[in-house]
Amino acid sequence: MDSHIIEASASLKAALSKLNDLSGGVMTLIALDREGRVVGTITDGDIRRALLRGLPLDAEVAQAMKRDFSFLAEGETDVRALRAMRRKGLRLIPVLDADRRLVRLIDTAHTRTVLPVTAVLMAGGKGERLRPLTLSTPKPLLKVGEKAIIDYNIDALRRVGVEKIYVTVNYLGEKLEKHFEGTGVECVREPRFLGTIGSARFVPLPVEGSTIVMNSDLLTTVSFEDLYLRHIEDDADVTIAAIPYNLSVPYAILTTEGRRVTGIEEKPSFSYFANAGIYIFRNSLLLSLPDDVRTDAPDFIEQIIASGGRVNYMPVNGTWIDIGSPSDYQHACRLMEHVSSLR
Repeated sequence: MDSHIIEASASLKAALSKLNDLSGGVMTLIALDREGRVVGTITDGDIRRALLRGLPLDAEVAQAMKRDFSFLAEGETDVRALRAMRRKGLRLIPVLDADRRLVRLIDTAHTRTVLPVTAVLMAGGKGERLRPLTLSTPKPLLKVGEKAIIDYNIDALRRVGVEKIYVTVNYLGEKLEKHFEGTGVECVREPRFLGTIGSARFVPLPVEGSTIVMNSDLLTTVSFEDLYLRHIEDDADVTIAAIPYNLSVPYAILTTEGRRVTGIEEKPSFSYFANAGIYIFRNSLLLSLPDDVRTDAPDFIEQIIASGGRVNYMPVNGTWIDIGSPSDYQHACRLMEHVSSLR
């Protein structure tokens, strides 16, 4: 962070020298006053315009810096505001405390946004359909390209600023625990197999807020930012990521009333939304899960709907592969080989 900081009283020449040292990175400096408060930002473009106005190189940064700059307030994550800044092309966004002192910098090339959520990846299953590959390796640790399946999801969550990430483990759990040792990802053991969501009960979640819960064996480009904003805008208890699924019938279908045929439709197609295995839940709901009963996610969501909870969905645009069978795994590996060849 220090490489991006300069005093407002420093010279434009000193600012150019600092910017030159940043070559290849974000070419923006954060200007501080004598009390250490952020008072502006300056780029090489700002300096060029100042020189064209006639300012000398020994003029102060304060004379050329942008005082009306964009920033985020500490502790007040505004995902919409951050998205708007990113779309305006802002790369380096300062986060300031109440005294306008710099807390941290967000580089939107590496951290696209900062979602105020926890994430739980379910990784306790046996992956029986992928045997013998999963006899000694838990399915989330199978390699696709250069990385384990689960690591693609961990990286995607970190790119949207999710800091607290938990992985619930059971089958071959010690291998997952070793894999994540020292990474900041916390593994949580379920005492026994508790279904596709039951182990989330053992994650130390705060009462307030929301949590992304997802299967760990997915390859997807789902926008977690879009999913979160939909969840907040709808004031939902649960938001489900959904995959468009089309079903074509290769026959002419009769519509009937009793024995009477009322119509014939030739090879009709039907469109549905399928559960993608990615959700956002209110934390209070996850904390209500029983700790001694197997609970699958669809059953839990049905209970929430029956009790009057608001459950919404968001269609997934982009890639989504559920690696549940050998053919799915081979398809994912081929896809990643193709992506690697384009780099």
